[in-house]
Amino acid sequence: MKALVEDQRNWVCNTANASSLMWHMFHSLERPSSAVNWAGFYVVDKRDPSQLILGPFHGKVACQTIKIGSGVCGTVAMNGSSLVLEDVETFPGHIACDGDSKSEVVVPIAVDGKVGGSTSLEVFVLTMWQVVGVIDIDCAELKGFDDDDRKGLERLANLLADCCDW
Repeated sequence: MKALVEDQRNWVCNTANASSLMWHMFHSLERPSSAVNWAGFYVVDKRDPSQLILGPFHGKVACQTIKIGSGVCGTVAMNGSSLVLEDVETFPGHIACDGDSKSEVVVPIAVDGKVGGSTSLEVFVLTMWQVVGVIDIDCAELKGFDDDDRKGLERLANLLADCCDW
């Protein structure tokens, strides 16, 4: 991924390549990793910073918007902390964009306090956490992800935070 972003700062281009790399990387591994059924991004919507909007991804069609604080992605965006769910059914308010998803890992992408140019309350709250989006990976098997997956995706999130113009 470092080589792909070396001379590219566009977040759409970089997250599109990252979603492809994640998809193919997980599918090259043994089960349960090879059962990943969605790999992609949700980003803070510049038109309505109280929600995330669908970004580049691989997998079935997905929810287009998610309110900050709702579901796993919205909770991670609000709290600024990664979540690894062995079973998505255990998460109150889980949003099932794909009923085949059984487990999930979501990691925030945070930058140096920059979330658009607005001064609205929603942007202020997001700026506290510096979140501009999330990496979201779903698996069609229970316990599809572990702490090593979380750590690797956090490294990717840090790379994307630094190399993209959000």
